[in-house]
Amino acid sequence: MSVQEPTVETDHLRVMFFLTVEEEARDRFLAAYDRICADVATVEGHLVDQVCQSLTDPREWVITSEWRSGADFLAWESGAGHHELAGPLVAETTARESRRFTVRRETRKHAGAL
Repeated sequence: MSVQEPTVETDHLRVMFFLTVEEEARDRFLAAYDRICADVATVEGHLVDQVCQSLTDPREWVITSEWRSGADFLAWESGAGHHELAGPLVAETTARESRRFTVRRETRKHAGAL
């Protein structure tokens, strides 16, 4: 029996944006993030976003974005308006890197579990 390897087009996808935001830009950065999240939350295939700040360097941030499939994310990313929507957030950063990962396994704590 042959096992087909999953592909980014069909697999659950997590996108991670590693960002540097200077302290004086933090409030503008978070305001831009809030505006983007409101729009992205309505996109087909989008599951959840998180914005996280480093405990050791307050200038370091990570935004994680989860998608039902890579195809859903790529359709949104290549669609009209994506760069205009992300522009204000990107403008508040001094460095950025994007990485994409296929989710292979996930552990969740169930409600009521200790």
